[in-house]
Amino acid sequence: MPTVAQSTETDWVSRFADDVIAESERRAPGKPVVVASGLSPSGPIHLGNLREVMTPHLVADEIRRRGYETRHLISWDDYDRYRKVPNGVPGVDASWAEHIGKPLTAVPAPAGSPYPNWAEHFKAAMSEALAELGVEYDGISQTAQYTSGTYREQILHAMRHRGDIDAILDRYRTKDKGKPQGGAGGQGKQGQKQQKPVDAAEVEAAEGSGAADEDDGGGSGGYYPYKPYCGQCGTDLTTVTAYDDATTELTYTCTGCGFGETVLLSEFNRGKLVWKVDWPMRWAYEGVIFEPSGVDHSSPGSSYVVGGQIVREIFDGVQPIGPMYAFVGISGMAKMSSSKGGVPTPADALKIMEAPLLRWLYARRRPNQSFKIAFDQEIQRLYDEWDALARKVADETALPADVAAHSRAVRTAAGELPSTPRPLPYRTLASVADITAGAEEQTLRILSELDPSHPLTSLDEARPRLDRAEQWISSQVPAEARTVVRTEPDKELLGSLDEEARASLRLLAEGLDSHWSLDGLTTLVYGVPKMLAGLEPDAKPTPELKVAQRSFFALLYRLLVSRDTGPRLPTLLLAVGQDRVRTLLGV
Repeated sequence: MPTVAQSTETDWVSRFADDVIAESERRAPGKPVVVASGLSPSGPIHLGNLREVMTPHLVADEIRRRGYETRHLISWDDYDRYRKVPNGVPGVDASWAEHIGKPLTAVPAPAGSPYPNWAEHFKAAMSEALAELGVEYDGISQTAQYTSGTYREQILHAMRHRGDIDAILDRYRTKDKGKPQGGAGGQGKQGQKQQKPVDAAEVEAAEGSGAADEDDGGGSGGYYPYKPYCGQCGTDLTTVTAYDDATTELTYTCTGCGFGETVLLSEFNRGKLVWKVDWPMRWAYEGVIFEPSGVDHSSPGSSYVVGGQIVREIFDGVQPIGPMYAFVGISGMAKMSSSKGGVPTPADALKIMEAPLLRWLYARRRPNQSFKIAFDQEIQRLYDEWDALARKVADETALPADVAAHSRAVRTAAGELPSTPRPLPYRTLASVADITAGAEEQTLRILSELDPSHPLTSLDEARPRLDRAEQWISSQVPAEARTVVRTEPDKELLGSLDEEARASLRLLAEGLDSHWSLDGLTTLVYGVPKMLAGLEPDAKPTPELKVAQRSFFALLYRLLVSRDTGPRLPTLLLAVGQDRVRTLLGV
């Protein structure tokens, strides 16, 4: 058996791995280390939910690298109740409201979906994204677990100890205790409640509110930690009215359709434990050592806090190491909520960025640090930062924590993730895609001229990064912001120029041939105003010179693309080509 390595890295993943290995050895020496995530496929599973997976994945992967057998469980909470019709889901209309209260696996998939039900439809997209991200996991369907009777003994045990559970929950209930809450406890960790904004002040002020926020099984007819799904309408709009411990006879009525029946819980498989009992039951059943949760699950009275007492006092288990993770945002957008339409998913992000970059965003920040994922122009700066880190790693000048985050981004214990052979700057690729509208022949010409000493010979060398940049331009940049190169010179503007402006255009045209590369054109466009001012090409920029450079750049943009700004000028000039540049500049 491997021994716990004293980590020389200072990153958060290594520190958690140390703690998890030590706890696993204490609890279950010689057995696989178990970490867990929970995802509710109640709608699009978004980039905030991805943190629920990436946090334990990164820890599990570090433990695997150290030679330990590790299981990363993802519980698909597909037996949760269908709470509401989400906005903005294609193929879904108001008629889906008739399924509210049914298990997610009993709700029809959106119209046109190839999948058999609502849960499978949304699980599929997430599963594909996790595969691309290199996340290795064991998936568990809670529908399969409950309907097969896997948890039968745990359910019967919880019902026998319902009074004890009720007493634990009562420590946290507000004055509204006993008020029926509805639902089968199907909030899950990725449900609507998990997305409620909570900051430090709100957590401090939240004492006593958790049990009122999430269904705990309380009701006016007594406490029962189990909710059956109705045998007639299929919803969880049911109330348990009686239960006999000796015979396991359970009687319930449905407020939705009026149906009622008496069943033997020792044989009945159409229902589930309420969330605040279900979660700690699974901790004990699976032997989970590590499982993170969102900020509101760590507030007083919330499911994580209460679950720690229930797992210990009722199920004779131990609460996992459970760091709180902060929310993930999108550049320029409010914090994400899966109850609102149009929220980006991991699949959306992977269309515009490579998997290692997306992994890096989650690896470089501690779980309790919030961060944003860029779908706007900020993605270009993000890629610049990523490429700069790669260069520092290569020349061994990066800090240890940054080296660790980079390593976790580009590879897993199973091996390297796919990468781009020639990782050209993302902003350059985006500019070329903008100008060429994806025309491959023109794209290859431009990219091959970026560095004449090492020309690109095939677009495959620039893929998949090139494909991601093209997708970003086509899907995220509005049509009015796209670059359109002029087809004819702007004769009116050219005729209005003074002699100094004409001289600047002549100097640029004369230098094109000898500077025809990305670096060369960069030197040229910055050097023309220096030459006009009688300065050397390497002269330090003065405030006056910077003003002159900005004016020169604006003139070039107006003559080439009829705007004051656009893609970086060296890239734009390469894209337009020497002959056409001279024509549009009138020289």
